[in-house]
Amino acid sequence: MTLILCHGLAALVRFQRSRRLLGVCYIVVKVSLLVVVEIGVFPLICGWWLDICSLEMFDASLKDRELSFKSAPGTTMFLHWLVGMVYVFYFASFILLLREVLRPGVLWFLRNLNDPDFNPVQEMIHLPIYRHLRRFILSVVVFGSIVLLMLWLPIRLIKLLLPTFLPYNVMLYSDAPVSELSLELLLLQVVLPALLEQGHTRQWLKGLVRAWTVSAGYLLDLHSYLLGEQDDNDTNQPVNNNNNNNPPPGHHNNNNNPPPAVGEGLHAAHQAILQQGGPVGFQPYHRPLRFPFRIVLLIAFMCITLLLASLVCLTLPVFTGRWLMSFWTGNSKIHELYTAACGLYVCWLSIRGVTVLLAWMPQGRTVILHKVQEWTFMILKTLVVALLVAGVIPLLLGLLFELVIVAPLRVPLDQTPLFYPWQDWALGVLHAKIIAAITLMGPQWWLKTVIEQVYANGIRNIDLQFIIRKLAAPVISVLLLSLCVPYVIAAGVVPAVGVTPEMEILMQRRIYPFLLMVVSLIGILSFQIRQFKRLYEHIKNDKYLVGQRLVNYERKAGRASSAPPSNPVVE
Repeated sequence: MTLILCHGLAALVRFQRSRRLLGVCYIVVKVSLLVVVEIGVFPLICGWWLDICSLEMFDASLKDRELSFKSAPGTTMFLHWLVGMVYVFYFASFILLLREVLRPGVLWFLRNLNDPDFNPVQEMIHLPIYRHLRRFILSVVVFGSIVLLMLWLPIRLIKLLLPTFLPYNVMLYSDAPVSELSLELLLLQVVLPALLEQGHTRQWLKGLVRAWTVSAGYLLDLHSYLLGEQDDNDTNQPVNNNNNNNPPPGHHNNNNNPPPAVGEGLHAAHQAILQQGGPVGFQPYHRPLRFPFRIVLLIAFMCITLLLASLVCLTLPVFTGRWLMSFWTGNSKIHELYTAACGLYVCWLSIRGVTVLLAWMPQGRTVILHKVQEWTFMILKTLVVALLVAGVIPLLLGLLFELVIVAPLRVPLDQTPLFYPWQDWALGVLHAKIIAAITLMGPQWWLKTVIEQVYANGIRNIDLQFIIRKLAAPVISVLLLSLCVPYVIAAGVVPAVGVTPEMEILMQRRIYPFLLMVVSLIGILSFQIRQFKRLYEHIKNDKYLVGQRLVNYERKAGRASSAPPSNPVVE
């Protein structure tokens, strides 16, 4: 408001430069505030609303959330923002999937992120504040209503129909050095992406959405409105709408662009990437009788379907995981993230197995037996690789992280540290994922080459010998040496010297961070030495190198025997 008043005052007294400067400052402040609202405030509101609507699912109350906020406000806000951001991300991904199935123009009221003409920064600059405020309130209402429909109402129905099923056993606070929040991060960062990023899972979801759309279209006579006038095999292809039908209000036809010329290879590729998520624009449709009433019935049918889908997702994986875990742990209570992850993977594997068998059945018994033998051998190799890469390496990495960072910071010298293998493994998985991502983004070296080769081979062409020899064995050897060498020094060499018991305990507890500091110091020194060598070579080449040959330069050993030339030589 101050910038607006100053801008108006500058325009009134005709200070053109001041008016332009104040206008630029206003735009910068406006865009910054809108970015904070879109990326910070909106996911935070979604996260808190998700937490409030799911209190009965965890047998919690608002008083518990208030106490947790008072004890750790920063962590509480960050976790709610993270959950809200995940919710917004998967909602946007589902909208992109809907655009691939539905007729272009059905979702005209939602912004198309794949539209090449969509520029959020330009919208923030050009649209007035009240438009952004209205859009923000509408987004809060839509996202909040979906949370009520798919979380709060299913929880009430589950408590009514299955009184003993809830609450979920989730302990956010425990005596472990690392709380159960590591498992939540594991579920968000490993389990859900592993399932949702699979091509088959996305195709299954797309097929279910398309089947529901076809059924609802024929039941309500909205097939033309939902899928268009094309045949079922062509509805997913982009349609070039060149007729004179007017699009709905607020939506522009972006499908009249001419095809790119032959010389526009980069531009054509850019447009292809942007329009990868489905058709953009508007396609005409047949409007049946009582069209508003049919739309209301379609929305009601959609709400009932989302409610039933949410009921299945909240009960089936957890029930399956509890039933499977009961054979291992008996009647003891287990964290529901274990049961949910186990049930989710079992359901996914079951559906995948059924679809594969249905695809193999027309090929005959011999082909099926051959395929079963081939897949059994491949699954055995995958299990061995998973045991080494996803089991042993994360466990050793998490244990090393706890010995180096967690135990020295949290456990005093007069207390004994306790180690939890499950917690160490969960943290190790997250650390391994981060290290792998940094390795793939970094410079080219042997570990990056090996990871890229393994990823390129995939599961069907998995090379067990290559993975063990090039990836698992070197990494496990380095981790075991990092764990064993300090322990041998602290528990074997130091007592032989004849030090006091207090010194032995001090050495056992502090040798890991001490060796980490030594290794880090050596690495920094070696890096600086290499940089100084490169700087020396660069200065020498700039001063003496002409073309590809050194002139007027002699080493110190040769200067004593030969005198330098009086005049510089230029070649």
